[in-house]
Amino acid sequence: MPEEVLFKSESDQTREEIASYLHSVADKLEQGDTVTLKSGSESVTMEPPARPTFEVKAEREGPTDGPGELSIEFELEWNENGNEGDGGSGQLEIE
Repeated sequence: MPEEVLFKSESDQTREEIASYLHSVADKLEQGDTVTLKSGSESVTMEPPARPTFEVKAEREGPTDGPGELSIEFELEWNENGNEGDGGSGQLEIE
């Protein structure tokens, strides 16, 4: 299935700045509000359902014998037709 990027923003931030963005998204989710992402003249508003699929990924990209790039990715997914997520593999824990 082809992917269409509706919005993308990438910039270096401090841990505290990133935490502030994540807190804002968490507050919107907890309140059941829409989430609007803005950067310059670009913006997109999304309305996650009550039970979207929540995907968390830790990755390492690069050569197997040298330094690479590490990432933690958080993703909410849902169907545009209103169907909610299709379950998952188990309970996520963050320690």
